[in-house]
Order: sequence, then C-alpha cells, then structure tokens
Amino acid sequence: MRTTRYALLAACLAIAPVTRAMASGSDDCSQGFASRFAAAYREDAQPADPDAPAAPRRAMASPLPSPPFPSAEWQLGGVAYPIGVPNLNSRYPLEKALACNRFGKWMTDNRIEIYGWLNGSVNASSSSHTNYPLSYATRPNRAEFNQALLRIERIPDTVQTDHIDWGFHLDNLYGYDYHYTTMKGVFSNQLLNNPRADQPQTGKTYGYDPMLFYADLYLPHIAEGMVVRVGRYLSLPDIEAQFSPNNYLVTHSVLYTADPYTQMGVMTTTRLNAQWTVQLGINGGNDTAVWNHSSRPTLQACVRWVSKDNNDMLYPCVNSFNTDDYNYNNVQMYVTTWGHRFSDDVHILTEAYYMYGRNIAGYGPGGEPGVAGSSPVAGKAGEYGIVNYINVAISPLNMISFRNEWYNDQKGQRTGYATRYTTHTLGMTHWVSPDVEIRPEIRYEKSYDVDAYDGGRKGYQLSAIVDAIWHY
Repeated sequence: MRTTRYALLAACLAIAPVTRAMASGSDDCSQGFASRFAAAYREDAQPADPDAPAAPRRAMASPLPSPPFPSAEWQLGGVAYPIGVPNLNSRYPLEKALACNRFGKWMTDNRIEIYGWLNGSVNASSSSHTNYPLSYATRPNRAEFNQALLRIERIPDTVQTDHIDWGFHLDNLYGYDYHYTTMKGVFSNQLLNNPRADQPQTGKTYGYDPMLFYADLYLPHIAEGMVVRVGRYLSLPDIEAQFSPNNYLVTHSVLYTADPYTQMGVMTTTRLNAQWTVQLGINGGNDTAVWNHSSRPTLQACVRWVSKDNNDMLYPCVNSFNTDDYNYNNVQMYVTTWGHRFSDDVHILTEAYYMYGRNIAGYGPGGEPGVAGSSPVAGKAGEYGIVNYINVAISPLNMISFRNEWYNDQKGQRTGYATRYTTHTLGMTHWVSPDVEIRPEIRYEKSYDVDAYDGGRKGYQLSAIVDAIWHY
C-alpha cells in the first residue's frame, strides 16, 4: 500500500527534473484513455503543492516516512489504517485515466478506488532444484512473474465520529505467488488437485486467487470507534505480507513462510484511545474457507499498544486458538511483534511466535531420525522462531533493510525438515519514480541439524534476487 508521496515527488524532481511540456493532462476528457493514462504518469513526476493542507486525523502522527518505507503507520492488521488515520492512498494513474467516463465519475463520487501493480523478479541461487524454504521465489536461477494484482476498495472514514461508515475490499491476484496465498475451498483445485513432482511447489505454475474479499462497517460510537470486518482477510500480526509493495524485502523469512496467511470470518477492531486498540474475532481456521469440510471455529484476540512518544509499538496476538486436532493448516499460534523508532529514518521491527498442531499423523514418537512425518503414530508438532528487521531511510528515494532470523521446526512439520535455521538478508528499495520501485537483495541461510536446502541436498543456500514493482 502506498502512502503520501509528496516527499518522494519532490526528490524525483530534484534528481531528474521533468523538462518536456505536457500536451494534455489526465483530466482532459477530449483525449482517449491511453493518452490520459500516460498523462497521469507524467503528472506523478511533478512536485505536489508543499503548502497543501494535511488530511485531518485523530490518531497520533505517522511515525515513519513512506516512502521510502512501505508503510507510514505502526503495524495493525484487520483494518486498512489504524482507526483515526485518514486514507493515505495516492490517486493512482488508472483512477485518473478512468475519471472522464461514467464509471470513473461514479467511483470518485462514491470514494471507490481501483488500482494495482505488476511484479516480476529474477534470482540467482547456489541451489539448482529448489530455493525452498525461501519464498516466494522458489524456483532457482530464473526470472519469475510473481504478482499481477487488481484491487477495488472503499475505505471507511474513521477520522470522523459523526456517522456510521462502510467499506469493502476486493483483491484479484494472478501469478506464481498464488502457491502461498491459496485458501482451501477458494479456487484451491489449481494448487491442491495438480501434483507436480517435477516442480519445487505442487500445483499449476501460475494461478488465480481472489485473495481478499471483505466488507467493513465503522461504528464511531463504540469506545473511540470500532471496525467490524466480515469476509476473507489477512492474518493479523505479521511484519511481512503477501503483497509485494507491503514488504521491506523481496523474499520472506522462514518464520513467515511457514505461518498462516489468510482467514475467513468476523474480526472486530476497537480503539480504546490513541494508544490502545483491542481486536477480537472468530474465523473458520487458517487458510480454510468457512464452507470447506476442513473448517474449524477458531478464535483470534490481539492488543496493540503505542507509547505516548510514538517510539514504541507492542502487538501481542493469539492468532489462532481452538481445541481441535490438526487438519488442513489447523495450527495454534501465539505471536508478538515489537517496533521501536530510533529516529524518523531508523527503526526496528521484531516478531516472535510459537505454533503447534495436535495429533498430527506421522509426528508421534518412534519415527525415523531426521525424517519428518515418519512416525507410525500421531503426535504434537511445534515450531518457534524470532525475526528482526533493521530499517534505514537513506534518502526520500531509498531505504535499506537488514533481516536476521532464527527458526526451529522441531519435528519438520512446517518445512519438511526437523532442523534449526538461520537466515540473513540485506536488501534495498529504490523508487525510480512514484510508480516504479526496484528492490535488490542478497541472502545467506543455513540449516543446522539436517540438510534442508536444495531439496535436502545442502545445508546452506546463498541467493541474490532483484524485483520490480510497477504501480498502476
């Protein structure tokens, strides 16, 4: 998600001033769609009015500059923005180009946005068969088409406290990354019904996932505001996210790769005051549609605290809790995220969790040493880990991030290998323009108890990757 781009626009102008005159603007309805679309990109290269008033808000000031960071706000799942924060989205080129027709005018009048991005990558790896458990670039030494996403949304106005407001969100994802986002019971036949022994991941190479679909209802008179979300939404507590622009780095930690991605149910987010927010919800289980036979009623509960000086954020969550045995991804998950800001340009984020599943076939006592799932009886399998991000803005156009991780898949139920892992990743985000970002990174990882890389052939992996994101 992009946020206010004024600083980035000014920096772009200073580094590469626009010298050609524009024949027409994106609001010139005498021009065709393609001309208006191109004009919107040219306009994005112009500086915004530095004297333009900031949007009203009743939350604390944004703690982080975005860009170059992927978000200006401290982490909070279950809502588009923390309650009291205005919609910080820019007006995207596609929206500008559509504004002249009836559909575009209707969307503008009703605060409905339509936008998205295209994301591709290329990687080089010391592995030759698979990069897993690195994600999402699982196929080694190749170019990959990761994500084409089209989003349609309406964000409720949670700054005002006068009236009930509403919103909705629809995400359509196509690309290789569907391997990690798919929910059982939602077009999951592409993945689950297509075994591919010759590929690092099962399923069709590229697939479609209606990744998010939910409705929001904002109730301003409950505490200091409550948002009720109903539908399929992102799992709440992670630093990392499924969507490329929301991440500090291209690749994901093992900790994130192995945990839940989305849930389907009802989630409430209630602001008690500017510092405290509580969340309670019930869903059908991790990555499982409520209508699927694998669904189990599952509780979620989180609390987010932000210090008065806005320098610290603590976000403990019971992300998944029920009393059922393991079925499709039914793990119990307890997780905490902490963020600390040293300055406007430097902050850290740290996440730790413990997960486990009950009565999982093949994970009781008596299995073959080092072979995951080889026990003749069922048993409990758990995993835990910690990941830390050090994030530095080196200019309005550039940021670097250094991620370090330790992870223990005790019985190998999540990654396929019963081993401890460490990963170390250094990456950069460079904004070529307000609509194009490039992210190179280098990563070294190691498994300590068994060889877990290149399909069990190696105990380490060195990789380099670069991706590009084009927003439209």
